[in-house]
Amino acid sequence: MKISVELTLSPLQDDFEPKIINFIKKLRASGLTVKENPLSTQVYGDYDEVMNLLNSEIKDAFEAIDRGLIYMKIVKSDRSDYAADF
Repeated sequence: MKISVELTLSPLQDDFEPKIINFIKKLRASGLTVKENPLSTQVYGDYDEVMNLLNSEIKDAFEAIDRGLIYMKIVKSDRSDYAADF
């Protein structure tokens, strides 16, 4: 089953940018389709692969920060080819 996940990592501390960059670089290195924009990161792929990756990388990201949160949306389909038609 294919899924699309939108994530926003928000460390609630100073000096947050390196933590976010590291998180995104580790997602990119996974081999899954990863897209970024200024507000979020999207990961696309097989449910088990994406969720295993996120389980590991979210844990690592939380261990690297003092306080933070992650907003996550999951859609049951691969929306990586979405393009607005308006």
